[in-house]
Amino acid sequence: MSTQNSDGSPTRQPTEEHPGIARFRAAHAERGGTGEVVVLPEGVHTAALAAEALGCEVGAIANSLLFEVPAEGDGQEDSGGRPVLVLTSGAHRVDVAATAARLGVPRLKRASPAFVRAHTGQVIGGVSPLGHPAPVPTYLDPWLERHPVVWAAAGHPAAVFSTTFAELVALTGAPVVDVEP
Repeated sequence: MSTQNSDGSPTRQPTEEHPGIARFRAAHAERGGTGEVVVLPEGVHTAALAAEALGCEVGAIANSLLFEVPAEGDGQEDSGGRPVLVLTSGAHRVDVAATAARLGVPRLKRASPAFVRAHTGQVIGGVSPLGHPAPVPTYLDPWLERHPVVWAAAGHPAAVFSTTFAELVALTGAPVVDVEP
């Protein structure tokens, strides 16, 4: 049965927020985060497209990249290794060998979708720096500090939140690490 407003237009039923965004909002509020959550159009799947939609430089987009530090001697997918989250400027690519050396780990490999979901509760493209089932060691690219407003994922591939570099450090406790060669 459909209901109508007094002007005859159909009423809109409130839509439920995606659980990943809701978990992010709860973790963000619990840590005293400020800034706004924005849900972008569905076709925005890259840092460049997100920057265009938000009207900012691509470098102000904090890409959340989950890596796996493989268990020693195991080159298999989802080897039981441990997760490492790197929040990097959308203008950069992570040099995995140089970053692994700076973190003092033997190597970093891109995490599989199953590994990402298991350790963050989120999917690739929507990994926020907060709201994971268990703490994930997190590191920040110093280039993000060049932007007065930084946009990071908010628990869903279409959701981002505004923050500052200083607030991102405070929210995550993440040390700063250079990710370039």
